Amino acid sequence: MAKSTKNSKATKAALDAAAESAKDAKKLAKTLPKKDAKKMRSLADEAKDASSAPKKAIKRDPKKVVGRAIGAIAAIAAAAGKAKGKAQSRRASAPADSQHDHDVAKRASAKAPAKAEAEKVRTTEKTKAKKPAPKTAAKADSTPAPKPDDLSSLTVAQLKERAQKEGHSGYSRYTKAQLVDLLSR
Repeated sequence: MAKSTKNSKATKAALDAAAESAKDAKKLAKTLPKKDAKKMRSLADEAKDASSAPKKAIKRDPKKVVGRAIGAIAAIAAAAGKAKGKAQSRRASAPADSQHDHDVAKRASAKAPAKAEAEKVRTTEKTKAKKPAPKTAAKADSTPAPKPDDLSSLTVAQLKERAQKEGHSGYSRYTKAQLVDLLSR
């Protein structure tokens, strides 16, 4: 049996996460409108291709393989978040079909496990590189996190940064009110 290194374990984890994300994206595509479903299926195909990298490519450049897998997972998570945002906006404008939209949003939020796995792989890669943290990050960590009622006093950029730290996805086009709502949950 071949010896497993940290790099090969991280690569395997990323490939497994990409494969799982591809399966979830295919399932989610079945619940979406045509245009969104087509996009989701193409992203699922890309993730499946990324998850079936040849052993030779993994051995030659594992970071590239991991990057491709993580990119595919992130693209699926972004598309799922976008679908969730569309479902929320449709729900606000047409309450009669809210159960269907709720189901779509629920499925879109099911991408969190794949995103968590991708973040785990990214963290592994970052610790291997051992790059020093930027000075601005140290300053941000020293300030206490605002309470939920203080969220409205933050800027949109600060809210987006906080959403990123909390692991949310699909928030890049949210308004300030939507970001405050997302972070207060």
